[in-house]
Amino acid sequence: MIDFQRRVAIIGAGVGGLSQAIALKTKLGFHDFTIFEKASEVGGVWRANTYPGCSSDVQIHWYSLSSDLYPYWNKSHGLQPEIQAYWIDLSKKYNLYPHIVFNTKVLSAEWDDAKQQYIIVAEDVLSGKRISSVAHVVISAVGNLEAPRIPYEISGVGKFRGVSFHSAQWPGSIDLRNKRVAVIGNASSGAQFVPSVSEDPSVEVVNFIRTPTWFNSRPHIPYSDTEKWIFANIPLAMRLHRAWIMFWFDFPSLVRQSDKNLKKRREAMTKYILDKAPSKYHDHMIPDYPPGCKRTVANNGFLDVLHRPNLTLNFDGIDNIAENGIITKTGETLPFDVIVYATGFIGKQDRYPMHVRGLNETTIQGYYDAHGGPTAYLGTSVPDIPNFYLLAGPNTVTPTSSLFVEEVQIGYILQLIEPVLSGSVSSFTVKASPTDAYNAKVQGRLSRSVFVQCYSWARTNGTGKVFNVFPWAVTLWWWWLRKPNQDHYVAVGAEKWVWAKRRKAVKNSLKCAAVLTLLWPYISGSAQTTWWERLSVACDYLSKFSLRL
Repeated sequence: MIDFQRRVAIIGAGVGGLSQAIALKTKLGFHDFTIFEKASEVGGVWRANTYPGCSSDVQIHWYSLSSDLYPYWNKSHGLQPEIQAYWIDLSKKYNLYPHIVFNTKVLSAEWDDAKQQYIIVAEDVLSGKRISSVAHVVISAVGNLEAPRIPYEISGVGKFRGVSFHSAQWPGSIDLRNKRVAVIGNASSGAQFVPSVSEDPSVEVVNFIRTPTWFNSRPHIPYSDTEKWIFANIPLAMRLHRAWIMFWFDFPSLVRQSDKNLKKRREAMTKYILDKAPSKYHDHMIPDYPPGCKRTVANNGFLDVLHRPNLTLNFDGIDNIAENGIITKTGETLPFDVIVYATGFIGKQDRYPMHVRGLNETTIQGYYDAHGGPTAYLGTSVPDIPNFYLLAGPNTVTPTSSLFVEEVQIGYILQLIEPVLSGSVSSFTVKASPTDAYNAKVQGRLSRSVFVQCYSWARTNGTGKVFNVFPWAVTLWWWWLRKPNQDHYVAVGAEKWVWAKRRKAVKNSLKCAAVLTLLWPYISGSAQTTWWERLSVACDYLSKFSLRL
């Protein structure tokens, strides 16, 4: 039974926050929660990124909520408008909008140990007015990358008199026809919108590339009406399709690759890029770091459109930005009307986006700093921070569906917060020793991996601790988080809950013993019965006791 005086706060109305809210309603029947969202609509990354060509990197049937599979996706990889519409529809279906406080940014969450609750301070981003509230459980769903990165290290960023913006802040009213457009950066976002922007021959595009990236083929394959009908009407068709996608993504992580196979992979990826790109760019297109060290970019047309006459790649480097354009390191001045920054996001190694204080004056940022970068137990809990859980926390990124990773976390979190919400426990706090042991295992694995072989935003200060990647198969992630290890947590106010768990364990043991005792003559064959009679009796006993193992 849920104690409706308990409250939950969810920070962020993106994919993770909405999934957590849906699970609270459908799995626990709990409705007393608030979602704080700094923007004016749900969707997170899919609300913010509206640039042309924005799409999912993984197949959309695996980047869908497991409880709400959708049979009518248009292509194998969903585009931003239909993904955003999907999450808006789910928010309406589960009546989440009344729970959301929009245009509100959480500034701090401080634990009151005497009252076993958090005091949350938030700010209305439009008026600046601050509000205070309390919650017994806080779930952070702010995502891995939530702040666009502008390269202020380039001299003159603020001098440009034309239009400039980050790709994550694409203005809906922008008209690029007959414009000279500079694109700085060519990672995931740039590779998605450059083909769309350069499709108009009146738009002159120059893409500035500092560091080349590895590409793999990721075509967007349309689903036929027949396939959509099968997904909608044939039982398990979508589930099997989704399972196949998961296997296809996860299998490489299940098998340790030999040096010979890694060499072949690098050669194949090199050939793929050179076969696609114009020969004039060949000397600049191949990275000097091994594939996998940085995010591999899905090629859905970028390499193919490099042959367009209105699109140029520039590898000279940017010296500074002037009022009317860009000056390269070779001294050439190139005039532009628009500059688009496809320069990624600020990773959490710089600053956790809010102040969170738990026991013993411990803060999340302080804990990160003391451990050389973002650190958590199973990417979810932080020592001395009671009843506070991170979705998409440190070392949770896999080559697979980030939504699946978060759904696994949500199932884990629900098991921890259900006793709190029912009033059986006041709080759970993860212990330091299992957190240290887990992260030693993670970092030990990463230290022998490809992820330490290049400079990356996913490492502290670019060259330090790898804080972003989960270095095993996502199958192992699911296995480790299928059930919390209660020995790894300190429970406060849990006496009745502990005794209830012990009584349940004893009751189940007695059930098993009773059934085995009654069935033994039949199992051993000592009773004068035929084998099918023994089987019938065994089934009858099992159905009566309804064992839950």
